[in-house]
Amino acid sequence: MLAARTADHGSFRLEPSTTCVDANERAARLVDPGFGRVFTDHMAVVRYNEADGWHDATITARAPLSIDPSTAVLHYAQEIFEGLKAYRLADGSTALFRPAANAQRFRSSARRLAMPELPDDLFVQSVEQLVRTERQWIPEGEGGALYLRPFMIASEAFLGVKPSAEYLYMVIASSVGAYWKGGARPVSIWVSRNFTRAAPGGTGAAKCGGNYAASLLAQSEAIRQGCDQVVFLDAVERRWVEELGGMNVFFVFDDGSLSTPPLTGTILPGITRDSILQLARDQGVTVREEPYALDQWRADAESGRLTEAFACGTAAVVTPIGSVVGADGRFTIGSGGTGQLTQRMLDSLTAIQRGHSPDPYGWRHAVD
Repeated sequence: MLAARTADHGSFRLEPSTTCVDANERAARLVDPGFGRVFTDHMAVVRYNEADGWHDATITARAPLSIDPSTAVLHYAQEIFEGLKAYRLADGSTALFRPAANAQRFRSSARRLAMPELPDDLFVQSVEQLVRTERQWIPEGEGGALYLRPFMIASEAFLGVKPSAEYLYMVIASSVGAYWKGGARPVSIWVSRNFTRAAPGGTGAAKCGGNYAASLLAQSEAIRQGCDQVVFLDAVERRWVEELGGMNVFFVFDDGSLSTPPLTGTILPGITRDSILQLARDQGVTVREEPYALDQWRADAESGRLTEAFACGTAAVVTPIGSVVGADGRFTIGSGGTGQLTQRMLDSLTAIQRGHSPDPYGWRHAVD
């Protein structure tokens, strides 16, 4: 792996865009931005090479990339990314949610992909500076936020199986509305028997594009089966529930306890997952991180021992799971609706994120 030598990066240089969207057009786009389709005027860029380390930190106009056809990322998939949000708080100020945790996971992903580790302070500074520049792109409506996508690609032009000697780190921003219009709704889950997301020793715990590419065929299978999402089982026994295509999963039982699969290297360590574990424990909920088998999931749902299940992630925050479908049939969880603990976790977390309740954990990161 390349050494993560760091140049004296200082603060970001601002190169304002000369083609910013005018205020009226921006307002029109923010009325109903959806998710991941409305982009802001600027992006953050930092470059890396072995001689200079991290350097040339810039906030500049968002624009297409021009890369050589032999650029390493196109052939060997050295690529990682993150996802986090900036919120307009109840008092009108702006805050990020747990950016330091994203920075730490970004470094962990880089290590696994043999990429240089971006210093945490540079990661946080990059998202702060972009949010300061693009604050006006945060939608005013319910659920509105600025979704930030930091990512790093191998940018050296060469053909040869080795870690790249050059990298490009960037952050782009997208104005987003509520993930589910009208509030979170229960989703149906397809159990993938033909495909797995990650294997022991693989890249399951890294946030890299290859993991998501591997999930797309299974997700397409889920859609063909009339389901919203896919859930993956472990790659060894094809028995243990791991995670959805892009979200961690939780189970709620009739004794009020909460369980989620353990982080053993094949599951992405979600920041929303970690936040829910902390919130639940502090609210007096018994929490377990333990393996949970698919056949036990069905048996517990049918007996009533399992009362709720939900998925969680940055985009949708908390999503109730209403039913599970597989080759051997369908089963419903609880009433098929949103359970009480599921709703409580959603309400508690979003209240902290948006400044509607105190933040005893220091998760809100103010952007001046």
